[in-house]
Amino acid sequence: MARRRRRRRGDLAGLVTSDYCSWGRWPVPTNQQAQRLWSSHDPMPDSVGTLLPRGLGRSYGDSCTNSDGTLLLTERLDRFIAFDETSGRLTCEAGTSLDAILRAMVPRGWFLPVTPGTRFVTLGGAIANDVHGKNHHVAGTIGRHINRIWITRTDSPGEVQALDPSAPLFAATIGGLGLTGLIVAAEITLRRIDSDAIDQETTAFQDIGSFIELSRAASATHEYTVAWFDCLHQGRGIFFRGNHAPADPVIREPGEPFSPPKIRVPFSAPEILLNRISVRTFNAAYYWMMRRRAPSRVSCRPFFYPLDAVQDWNRLYGRRGFLQWQCVVPPDPDARALSEIVRVIASAGVGSFLSVIKVFGEHISPGMLSFPRPGVTLAVDFAMRGRPTLALLDRLDAIVIEAGGAIYPAKDARMSPSTFQRSFPRLSEFTNFLDPRFSSSFWRRVGG
Repeated sequence: MARRRRRRRGDLAGLVTSDYCSWGRWPVPTNQQAQRLWSSHDPMPDSVGTLLPRGLGRSYGDSCTNSDGTLLLTERLDRFIAFDETSGRLTCEAGTSLDAILRAMVPRGWFLPVTPGTRFVTLGGAIANDVHGKNHHVAGTIGRHINRIWITRTDSPGEVQALDPSAPLFAATIGGLGLTGLIVAAEITLRRIDSDAIDQETTAFQDIGSFIELSRAASATHEYTVAWFDCLHQGRGIFFRGNHAPADPVIREPGEPFSPPKIRVPFSAPEILLNRISVRTFNAAYYWMMRRRAPSRVSCRPFFYPLDAVQDWNRLYGRRGFLQWQCVVPPDPDARALSEIVRVIASAGVGSFLSVIKVFGEHISPGMLSFPRPGVTLAVDFAMRGRPTLALLDRLDAIVIEAGGAIYPAKDARMSPSTFQRSFPRLSEFTNFLDPRFSSSFWRRVGG
């Protein structure tokens, strides 16, 4: 594929002060600088302090911030390098967004093998967090579909290493939170599709046990499964399942689902709007609206990326930001840990509009710090309200760790070092592959 030519803009090439926050907007980084990279051959800055690659900043916690250090902005490393129409192997620079890949490849009949809930992340960021999607039970994490990574490190200046899955540094970089060096390019295998549509079905459920039964049945018939649940109503929710639709000329022009957001939140919402009454009202309305919806054929965007339709939706949680808490707990036929988590959230009365639950499959993630593992994962957004919010999340952490589960670093902004260590048994092995100059606010907080 042709490489696009780009002019270097000298006024953006230098080091600048930065207030780049995470998507959750809490905590706010301090004394942070940033340098935009325009080429994979750009030298690492010689500034004092640590370095951290940053893509589009969609990590919810502080794994994408670097207080008292420098961010390496990678979104301009966005060239397509090669594509094999027979195998679906795409090679591109690490700053290429999933949105750009979809825009280029869906019209050709190809789709991402794994995609998170937003397309506005870079390929390098997806690799660094080993993202998962609605099809984990079929495809595992994105790291399982990466064939090669090109990486440069500060202890080997000027050298670009090509890593394949047999390399230990490859396993450290998949899910490695950007701490093993700068990913400059990667090769990923895409999957064939016949149209840009999804055949979707929805089913209402009344508790966690019913959700697990629905997931178990759908995993044999549907590639994509996920559920929204009402955390203020003891776990009732709506289960979504879907498959890629066959070719259908009635569906809109290819690529249309990936148009830019048409709605924008212009300012931070007043905190008074987000309370137990508003959350309970919204959740009840959504549940009753969706519970009897008939099977339908929908485009990719609303199925995979519903929140991408609203630009800056994170402002809805107010000026103090929010925390997304995501855990995974091992399989348990009685769902005791999950039921206790839902009970604690409901009793605290600080529920969320955005609560998602999914069953992970048996696929083993390739990364040393990869989060997905067999079990059930739960993600809940909490508006930041100071100590009460932090105390609640500490209590939820304790339930998860006691059950043998883990907390997701890409979503975290406050877990303790002991929780992190117990979540990732290969942590000590991973530390052998750290780039000596790379760090993050998250890594220093959890004892790195």
